[in-house]
Amino acid sequence: MSRSADQGNKTIRSVIIEDEARSQAALSKLLSQCCPQVTVVGMASDVASAIRLIDEVKPQLIFLDIALPDGDGFNVLESIEHSTYKVIFITAYDKFAIRAFEFSALHYLLKPISAIELKDAVNRFTEADNEDVKYHKERINTLKSNLNNKQQKIMLPTAQGYELVSLDDITHLEANHNYTQCFFAGGGRLLVSKPLISFETILEDQHFVRIHHQHIVNLKYVKRYVRGSGGSVKLSDNVELNVSKSRKIEFLDRLSGYAHHL
Repeated sequence: MSRSADQGNKTIRSVIIEDEARSQAALSKLLSQCCPQVTVVGMASDVASAIRLIDEVKPQLIFLDIALPDGDGFNVLESIEHSTYKVIFITAYDKFAIRAFEFSALHYLLKPISAIELKDAVNRFTEADNEDVKYHKERINTLKSNLNNKQQKIMLPTAQGYELVSLDDITHLEANHNYTQCFFAGGGRLLVSKPLISFETILEDQHFVRIHHQHIVNLKYVKRYVRGSGGSVKLSDNVELNVSKSRKIEFLDRLSGYAHHL
């Protein structure tokens, strides 16, 4: 039997931490219908009972609502002794919060939870089942930091694991087939196992703009724009990049909104 098939048949012990009884019941029912490999071994509705439950049953997977009546989901994770778990966060829709999850490379479910999104989240948990515990905890810390500090850091997936970097240290990003080359102030670079379109989506509210099918630039490092059919930009490290004709108007609009001009 293949490893993937074996993982698909393996029972996943899980708990639901959610303060609303109806939401607990709805998620439990969805799991039984859509994810038979997941067994719910307990539910809790506040921080104190969640800590006791998790340390007692030692689940592999925690469905965790961030907002709880006596604290938040981070209070739970910071207090439990059990360490070999993964988390799928549950949250009400908030654009800023969703960006924070994506920057942290963590799984989340939006309320009301759909069957399709639930199956996808559980499948992604299965794929990451053997991930190093250290990386998972780093991503949780990144999420907490980003929620408190307006998304200053991002977890970049690499062949070895994850790299935690500051958004302000990234000068530009370059497409490299199904990967992305990330360039940093000071000359460093990192090959990231995500396509460039993934960055365009999650960085759209930040000071990054796509100027070409090959490049996204951090406006903070744009030193000069040279006119032309599309034109070109020169970054503060003297790297020159072409601006495609189709992206010129958007780039100049974003640039004028970022920096004052005469």
